[in-house]
Amino acid sequence: MPSTPKGRGPTRGEQVRIIGGEWRSRRLRFPSAHDLRPTPDRVRETLFNWLGQGLPGWRVLDLFAGSGALGMEALSRGAAWVGFVERSARVARALEKNLAGLNASPERFSVWSMSADHWLSAGPETLGGPIDLVFLDPPFRHPELLQSALDVLAEAPWLAEDARVFVEGASLESLALPDGFVVSRQTRAGDSRSLLLERCD
Repeated sequence: MPSTPKGRGPTRGEQVRIIGGEWRSRRLRFPSAHDLRPTPDRVRETLFNWLGQGLPGWRVLDLFAGSGALGMEALSRGAAWVGFVERSARVARALEKNLAGLNASPERFSVWSMSADHWLSAGPETLGGPIDLVFLDPPFRHPELLQSALDVLAEAPWLAEDARVFVEGASLESLALPDGFVVSRQTRAGDSRSLLLERCD
């Protein structure tokens, strides 16, 4: 799905398509919101080629959820649980509605309507186990959110030892990788760059 031009939100509600797994080809509607820019189909396809098409048993955190495209893709591909963190209450409600429309078991997901930095300071207390995969895709015009979230993750005791972190942004040249992370894969699509990070000793 084409990305929303930077600095503008879509004029109407939009749709996102799940591209693989149990809910393949299902289209989900999400509301117009400033800075809401779903990860394009092509990038999601590349990401799940990197990860493997199925994620059975994985515990996943979609930290800047927006439309929820990444987290729902993970659920569709067998993730055991996905946590969605979305600062807009209206968008968070749409996430819950779409998950209900997919008949997703309530035990397999949680939705928090709060900012990522607030969740990182409070939300981890509610986790039921280590997180295997984190999606970091903040608004392109706020790259500082990406750096601060990654710095917190580097010290997070709830992040699995072999966890992976998917990072997407307009420009990642200035991103400083914390100790313990390496870039395993990377790609470009239009005005965005994506990295898959892995933890290392």
